[in-house]
Amino acid sequence: MYEKEKETIEIGIIGAGGMGRFYAQTFSKAGWKNVHVCDLPEKYESLKKDFEGTNINVLPDGFHISRRCDWIMYAVEAEYINAVVKTFGPATKMGAIVGGQKPEIEALEKYLPPDVHIISCHSMHGPGVDPTGQPLIVIPHRASNEKVELVLRLLSCFKSNIAQLTADEHDRITADTQAVTHAAFLTMGSAWKANAQFPWLLPHFVGGIENVKVNVALRIYSNKWHVYAGLAIMNPIAKVQITQYAKCVADLFKLMIQEKEDEFRARIKTAGEFVFGGLQKDHVPILLDDTILDEFSLSKIPKEKKQPNSHLSLLAMVDCWHKLGLNPYEHMVCQTPLFRMWMGITEYLFRNPVMLDEAINAALYRKEIRPDDMEFVTCARGWAESVSLGSMEGYQKRFEETADFFKDQFAESTIVGNRMISMISKNTSQK
Repeated sequence: MYEKEKETIEIGIIGAGGMGRFYAQTFSKAGWKNVHVCDLPEKYESLKKDFEGTNINVLPDGFHISRRCDWIMYAVEAEYINAVVKTFGPATKMGAIVGGQKPEIEALEKYLPPDVHIISCHSMHGPGVDPTGQPLIVIPHRASNEKVELVLRLLSCFKSNIAQLTADEHDRITADTQAVTHAAFLTMGSAWKANAQFPWLLPHFVGGIENVKVNVALRIYSNKWHVYAGLAIMNPIAKVQITQYAKCVADLFKLMIQEKEDEFRARIKTAGEFVFGGLQKDHVPILLDDTILDEFSLSKIPKEKKQPNSHLSLLAMVDCWHKLGLNPYEHMVCQTPLFRMWMGITEYLFRNPVMLDEAINAALYRKEIRPDDMEFVTCARGWAESVSLGSMEGYQKRFEETADFFKDQFAESTIVGNRMISMISKNTSQK
C-alpha cells in the first residue's frame, strides 16, 4: 500500500522558502513521485530553474496546487498566512488534507471548505538540520483516522520522532521551548551589537558554555527574521513568557547593582530548586562536560585567561521558569536543537555548585562586566516590547540591524554550530 501511495498521492507545498524546499526535497528523495511546489507568481521562472533536473514539479501558483493535490502544506511566513489561505484555500480539492508548517489552524478553519481535512505538522528544527531523530509535531484538527494515518505514512520518510498534539498544546509547548529561548539568544546578540562587541574577543566569553551562547546566537541571526517573529508574535502564550523573561532579567539586575547578596542568592537558589531539584541522582546531563564543548570555540583566547561571567541570561531563564511555574523537562519530547542546547548549558551551570557560585559572585561584584549586563537588560525589554506590540516591522528592524553587525562571522559559526548540534543530538540519542 505504502509503495502504491508513493506513485499516486499528489503532494503540494505552497511557499518555496527554506522549510518548503526542505519538505519537497525530503519527499522527493524518499521516492514520492508527485511532489509539487509553488511560490509567488513572479518567482515561477526562477523556481523552475532552481528545481531543474529534479523530480519536483514547479507550478505557477497556489491554485494549481490546491486543485490537484491530496496533501497540501502552507509553508509561508506567519504574517501572510491569512491572506494566502484566503486566496487559495477555497479552491482546495475535495477530500484533500491541508496543514501549515506551524498549526495556522484559525486561517485554515476560516477559509477551507468543510469537506477538507485539517492536519498540520511542525518540524521542530530549521531546514539545515538533519531531521533524523528530531521532534516532528502532528496536529490532527479536523480529520478522519484514515487521513491521520496517511499523514503519518507520508511523514515517516523524515525519520523524525513524531508526536501528536492539539493546536493548543502545540502553542503552549512552542512558547515554552522556542519563543523564550529565541528571545534570550536574540537579546545576547542585540546587547553585543549595542556594545560594539564581538564576544569571542572578550575573556569573559571564553569556555564551553560561552561557545554555545555565541554559536547559537549567531546561528539564529544567520536565518530569516520572520522564522522567529511568527513564533513569538503570532502565539499569545509566547508574548506572556517573553515579557516575563525580560522582567526577570530586570529584577535580577536591580538586585545585582544594589549588591543585595542574600536576596539574590535566595532567589536563584529557589528557582534552581524548582527547576532542577526533582531530577534523579542518576539523571544523565543533556550536554557533555564543559571541556568537550571547548572545541566549538570561535575565540582565540586561551582558556586559562578566561574571566568569570554573570550568566545573567541563564539565571534569568531559570527564574522565569520558576515565576511561570514551568517545568522545561516536561517538554523534552518536543525539544528543538536550540532548546536542547539552551537547557543543556542552563542545567550544567545550575548543577555545578562551583560554577554557579562563581557566576553569582560575578553578577554581584564584577563591576567591569556591569555595562554588558545593563545592555542585556535594555535589549531584553526592547525585544519584549516589540513582541508585546505585535510589531513585525519593529522585530524585523531590530533583527536585521544585529544580523548585519555579525554577518561576516556567519559562515564559520554555521559550520561550528552544525558540528555542535550533531554532537549534542548524538549524545542525547545515546542516552
